[in-house]
Amino acid sequence: MKKVLFMLSSMDIGGVEKSLLSLLSVMPKEAYDVKILLLEEKGAFLDHLPDWVRVEEASWYQEVKPIIMQSPYKTIKDFYAAKTYSRIPSFVYSYLISEKVLKDRYIYYKHIFKSVPLHEEDYDIAVAYQGPTDIIDYYVGHHVNAVKKISWVHFDVSKHSVNTKLYQQLYQRFDMVLVVSNEAHNHLVDKIPSVKFKSDVCKNIVSKTAIKVMSKETADFDKEYTGRIIVTVGRLSWEKGQDMAIAVLSWLREEGYDVKWYCVGGGKQRAEYEQMIEGYGLKDHFILTGPSPNPYPYIAQADIYVQPSRHEGYCLSLAEAKCLQRPIVTTDFTGANEQIIDGYNGLISKCNADALYYHVKYLLAHPDQADKLALNLSATKDDRSSTASSPVNMIQ
Repeated sequence: MKKVLFMLSSMDIGGVEKSLLSLLSVMPKEAYDVKILLLEEKGAFLDHLPDWVRVEEASWYQEVKPIIMQSPYKTIKDFYAAKTYSRIPSFVYSYLISEKVLKDRYIYYKHIFKSVPLHEEDYDIAVAYQGPTDIIDYYVGHHVNAVKKISWVHFDVSKHSVNTKLYQQLYQRFDMVLVVSNEAHNHLVDKIPSVKFKSDVCKNIVSKTAIKVMSKETADFDKEYTGRIIVTVGRLSWEKGQDMAIAVLSWLREEGYDVKWYCVGGGKQRAEYEQMIEGYGLKDHFILTGPSPNPYPYIAQADIYVQPSRHEGYCLSLAEAKCLQRPIVTTDFTGANEQIIDGYNGLISKCNADALYYHVKYLLAHPDQADKLALNLSATKDDRSSTASSPVNMIQ
């Protein structure tokens, strides 16, 4: 039996966490002893982890978290208030050298992690699953003992602030770097060329059968409403683009379209989006449902599914929406062209509100074209649960 460690921030509802659940679902429990190490043991997906998987919270994280998250000035004040004066000179030196002189965050993290103990267990495989996340990659790279170490990149590094000098050194500590789409892989290699010969593409597992079964549950729609329904799934954040969706719905309703837009997901931008919705007069028409571990009933009953993301690594929610064969409009983020053939099984829009409005309006005005897109999706063989051995083989 192989001992495997997966490390993530938490088990909040999100694409990375859901992809881990899908991977665990095809890993034979008799062959693997799996531990999930979380920076914070929280999140609605905790209850969805298999009962044979062990979960542990990183006990050291609460001490390190404020130093990494807050300004260095606040850290110095905290040291002073705690009368740990001896920590101030070395902290100031490491910060100035790494952030101001050499622009190399590796020095800063090396200093911060001096007080973090080594992980007690040894593993056959250790996976920094939520890459690129500095804290997780550094900890797995330097504080975990494993025969094989993998960093799994779920984001487009061309759209994220990644310290190149830090990751050039971090990736030396890993045997393999996996990326969830071809385009995201190309962007990673462009940014960090040294990773080319130890990296590979490994797309997330998507089970069409499981998604269709889960989609039979009830969606919390307004049962009295008889107009058209648009659905979007994703964390409420700027990169997911719900602000563009709110503007698009306002313009559609001004044009006379009887449309409601349901947005499934929770996140840090909710209060801001609620203000936008109020400002546009869409309180009864743009519905923030909150997070749900099962968004599929909403997608299954939608007239159109829209993915308005500004950037993604691959976009698991789009892959899942394809399984339910609804007409799709998506922005042209990294990986979109690997999932959608523009004009055949969906429409790909430029990533701005005007272009998104044009494409959504086109499908509302031409339901026959929307039906064709859905029909072509139904003919697409895209159940990657049948190729689940590929990501499992990656952690052999």
